[in-house]
Amino acid sequence: MQPALNVLLLRTPDSPDRYEDAFTAAGHACASVPVLETVFVNADALRDTISRRADEYGAVVITSGRACEAWGSVVEQLEGSEAFASSWRTTPFYVVGKSSASKLSEIQSAYPNSPLTPHDIRGADSGNGEQLAKFIVSDLPAFVAPLHYLTGDKNRDTLPDILHAAGLKTAPLQVYETRGSSTFTEDLKRALALPNPQWWIVFFAPSAAEFVSPFLREHFLLDGSEDAAKVAAIGPTTANFLRDQLRLTVDAVAQKPTPEHLLRAIIDT
Repeated sequence: MQPALNVLLLRTPDSPDRYEDAFTAAGHACASVPVLETVFVNADALRDTISRRADEYGAVVITSGRACEAWGSVVEQLEGSEAFASSWRTTPFYVVGKSSASKLSEIQSAYPNSPLTPHDIRGADSGNGEQLAKFIVSDLPAFVAPLHYLTGDKNRDTLPDILHAAGLKTAPLQVYETRGSSTFTEDLKRALALPNPQWWIVFFAPSAAEFVSPFLREHFLLDGSEDAAKVAAIGPTTANFLRDQLRLTVDAVAQKPTPEHLLRAIIDT
């Protein structure tokens, strides 16, 4: 039987939290520590798009939960208003992972009569941007209106490059930006009270990894030695960043960005 682990999840927890629940059910101690703070930007541009410009786009591409929340925030603002002339009910929304798909479904459930909510949600089984891009290429006709691509302030070119190579045009709009959490050091100190000797540190995004690395090195040995904390990544993009940019040894990589795949990757190591 595997000994109980301390699992530090470098992410903002949900309520209820599927990642914490999965590790706790498996007998491990777990803590989520928020790493980044998100601020919505270009809200007026997104509001204009959502309320008036649905017919200009062949699909919407969303690769993060924060971008889903930006869309939901505008829908909430426009609820009960007649100041829109768009309907997104038949527009495909492409997402990375079940978490983002769930967030879009929650918008539809909260505002079931609104024409501004996502109904046709696709790509939930895609584990990363590259897989989603390939799925979109196979799913859409070659000649389609531009894809409205909602982004943050830190994006890789993999997804748009694949789409452009296939002849699909994108219309990107940055809808949020991230910064380091002002409470990270205090939150981390509380998490250090977990009871077990073996630590696993789980990274969920390159931007978060870059911010927290100096703080983590104050408390953990991260040199890949026998006594070092183990490192896991939610997917290959984050894993490559940890190896190439931060020179960390990555001990486990989830095959898909789900609690079950992350847990399996760690306990199989």
